[in-house]
Amino acid sequence: MRSLATLLFLGGLVFLLLVLTAGLPFGRPPMLVGDAIAQAAADEVGAANFVTAVVLGYRGLDTLGELSILFAAATAGGLVLGASRGTSRQRPAGFILRAGADVLFPLLLIVGLYIVMHGHLTPGGGFQGGVVLAAAFFLPLLARPQASIDHRWLTVTEGLAGTAFIAIGLIALFSDRPFLTPLLDRGVLGDLLSAGTLSLLYLAVGLKVGAELASLLSRLASDDEAAS
Repeated sequence: MRSLATLLFLGGLVFLLLVLTAGLPFGRPPMLVGDAIAQAAADEVGAANFVTAVVLGYRGLDTLGELSILFAAATAGGLVLGASRGTSRQRPAGFILRAGADVLFPLLLIVGLYIVMHGHLTPGGGFQGGVVLAAAFFLPLLARPQASIDHRWLTVTEGLAGTAFIAIGLIALFSDRPFLTPLLDRGVLGDLLSAGTLSLLYLAVGLKVGAELASLLSRLASDDEAAS
């Protein structure tokens, strides 16, 4: 009886999916919205990377919501993990891992900042670069479990980056423009100093994401050490 009910449920689900997707234009040209963005993004936003034009130009409020969700998740994780207390009994890592961490730390910082600052030109941006920046600060914790990160600086960095992101958006609103509309001179398409304030917005996003993830990873490492 249970098998029959399962088959009926799966059959009904397949039928519903077929009905819902029957009218979708599979195999046809992309939506008109996508075509319009691809044609107008360079002139309206000034970003050579169309993804950046969408993320920070046409759906800036959605990006703000994503940052808020990440902030809530990092805060909740910090509150849960920050309550743990204990003394780490883990021994320091070997020479190879410690030496590798010392070498990779500045390289990861450079790569992370490069991805952040070139997000309006090439694939990447604040979220991807922020993850690389967080990894740069987490790697030394793996090599030296006794070390710790000063969460006060991470909190200040995160707060300033979030404030800058919102402030730039509000300035655009008070100028009778949509939220996060690029300000300043858009420059020459494809240059590093182009697209107005988009590079500043991505820098704020990268620092905020990096600070939040670095803080969360640090608390995860501390909690794991306390439990060992």
